[in-house]
Amino acid sequence: MRTSKTNVLALVTATVVAGGCGRGDNLIMDEGPDVIYQRGVESMESGNFPIALAYYQALEARYPFSNVTRQAQLDMIYAYYRSREFASAIDAADEFERENPTHPRVDYCLYMKGLAYFDQAPNILERWFRVDLSERPPRDTMQAFSAFQELVRRFPNSQYVPDTRERMVFLRNRLAAYENHVASYYLDRGAYVAAINRAKYSLENFPGAPATEESLRIMVEGYEQLGMMDLANDARRVMQESFGELTAADD
Repeated sequence: MRTSKTNVLALVTATVVAGGCGRGDNLIMDEGPDVIYQRGVESMESGNFPIALAYYQALEARYPFSNVTRQAQLDMIYAYYRSREFASAIDAADEFERENPTHPRVDYCLYMKGLAYFDQAPNILERWFRVDLSERPPRDTMQAFSAFQELVRRFPNSQYVPDTRERMVFLRNRLAAYENHVASYYLDRGAYVAAINRAKYSLENFPGAPATEESLRIMVEGYEQLGMMDLANDARRVMQESFGELTAADD
């Protein structure tokens, strides 16, 4: 949660004193917005993101209409992200876009918002211990995908699009795998219509994912169980054309 602006001056004073500057309120009272912003930048460059945030928050509270405050608000998104305060990074990105809808850096807000959600997705430790991610509800994965998708749609020429597209491939694959996991659950329990609908959702929303073949298999079986042989044959034909002949076990 973002720090309340009513506590900002106290926060920056305590932070600066703890850091050995020993200036107390003079930091805010005597130094103008440009100096405060520069101190925040220097803290960012040294990797001291909590102190950078304290400077930026103080700047935002005391000089809300300064020319450097808007840039500080963008810098705060990154500082929150690097501090792993992902919810605050997302809130800051949303707030900046809401207050500055035509600003040329809105693409950056969407990118950082996507990254914040992306980094809350399952991490490398879960993969190391062989956690089956297809069984995990995607939660932040879907939100990351949506933020990246909006960035690509609204700002196709943004410098962030190449990296965004690569991340979307990873997210797409995980989301498609999860849809198949749920569809298989329904299939095993005889809820064939629900299974077909989840498999169709995966096909329609995450085209090109490795899970496509499994989605089609689920649809074939679901339609067969419902006695809808024409639709089953259509799904089977698409699967054969896309992935080759079915094995004997599939026939």
